[in-house]
Amino acid sequence: MKRPEVTTLTTLGGIILIAMGLLFLLENLGVLRGAFALLWALVFGVGGGLFLYVFLMDRARWWAVIPGGALIGIMLMIALDQLAPDLSSEWGGAVFMACLGLAFWVVYLVAREHWWAIIPGGTMLTIALVIALSSLEGFEPGGVFLLGLGLTFGLLALVPTREGRMKWPLIPAGVLTLIGLALLFAAADILSYLLPVALILAGLYLIFRMVRGSSSQKG
Repeated sequence: MKRPEVTTLTTLGGIILIAMGLLFLLENLGVLRGAFALLWALVFGVGGGLFLYVFLMDRARWWAVIPGGALIGIMLMIALDQLAPDLSSEWGGAVFMACLGLAFWVVYLVAREHWWAIIPGGTMLTIALVIALSSLEGFEPGGVFLLGLGLTFGLLALVPTREGRMKWPLIPAGVLTLIGLALLFAAADILSYLLPVALILAGLYLIFRMVRGSSSQKG
C-alpha cells in the first residue's frame, strides 16, 4: 500500500475513533439518544466512503461505486430514522434507492461502454420517486413506475454505442409508457372521458376528409 493511502486510512481511523467517543459521551450525558444506532450509521458511512475512495483513486474500479452508494444510502436511512423519525417513514426508502440509482448512473458516466447501468439506475430512481410520492392522496404508483421505466428505456435508445444507437429499447419504452399513461388516466377517471372525445374527433376528421374531397372534385 502506498504511503499516501496509509496516511489517509490512518487519519480516517482517528476521525472514526473520535466520532465514536463523542457519540457515546453525548448519550451518557443525556444530550443525544440513539448513539448506538448512529454508530452503526457511521460504520456504514465509513464503509461506503472507503469504496468511493477506491473508485476515486482508480476510475477503472467503477464497480466500487455500487457498494459505496448502497452503504451511504444505509447510513442516511439510519441517521434519518434517528434524527427525524417522522420523515424516515416516508423518505427513508426513497433516500436509499436514490443513492443506489445514482451509483449506477455514475458507473455509466465514467465508463460509457457500460450502457447497461442506465437500466438499474433509472429503475432505482423511479422506485425512489414512487416511494417519495406514495403519501400523496390519489397517487397511482403503478402508472408512475411504468412511466419511469418507459423513460429509462427511451433514454437507453439515445445512447450511442460502437454499433450505433440501439433500436430495441424503443419497444419496451413504448409499451411501458402506454400502459403507464393508461393507469394514470384510469386512476384520474379520465379514461371515461377520453374515449368519447377520441370518437368525436375521429368522426369530425372523417367528415372533414369527405367535405374536402367533395370540394376538390367540384373544383
